[in-house]
Amino acid sequence: MGIRENTFYEGGPHVGDLIVNILLGFTVICLPLTVGAIVRAIWLRFKITDRRISVMGGWMGRDRTDIIYSEIIKVAKMPRGIGLWGDVVVTLKDRSRLEMRALPQFREIHDYIAERVAEKTGRPLEAIKSN
Repeated sequence: MGIRENTFYEGGPHVGDLIVNILLGFTVICLPLTVGAIVRAIWLRFKITDRRISVMGGWMGRDRTDIIYSEIIKVAKMPRGIGLWGDVVVTLKDRSRLEMRALPQFREIHDYIAERVAEKTGRPLEAIKSN
């Protein structure tokens, strides 16, 4: 019997990201952004639990990245789409970064991740949060 995980968020990117990028796609210059938004909407999925962050993406959703909270040193957020969705960037001990783009509820997700990191590492929230 495995250890039970409680899921905080599970889903894909915010639908507003797709809508805005489709509208921008009518200008030929922004067409690559539109293609990127469509690919994210179809294959990108996030799962944030009390034990880990999992990101499934890539071509046809075949790539998976799992991060445990004790490996995280910093969490930052950046609003997009007039604040309706945003990006959350997680920096790991080896200085690599995982960027989770177009998250709905990004503020709550950012705070949740920072709180789990503080619990697992014993570091103060102020040292973990950015923005």
